[in-house]
Amino acid sequence: MLIIMRKHAEEEALDAIKEYLITRDFDIHQSTGANRTIIGVIGDTSTLNDQEIEAMSGVSQVVRIRKDD
Repeated sequence: MLIIMRKHAEEEALDAIKEYLITRDFDIHQSTGANRTIIGVIGDTSTLNDQEIEAMSGVSQVVRIRKDD
């Protein structure tokens, strides 16, 4: 799963999302570019609710990475 942050998301919003994920035992990888920050969520994300995450402050979009079996 990728969580794409809004262009001018506050640092507090980013911290809140990272804490939300870490307390649920997910590993994260943060990639910060000139205009956007993307959080890669590592683990079984089937337990996460896309709409709940998209409603969090600073989030622009949630993208699920489909696993091909």
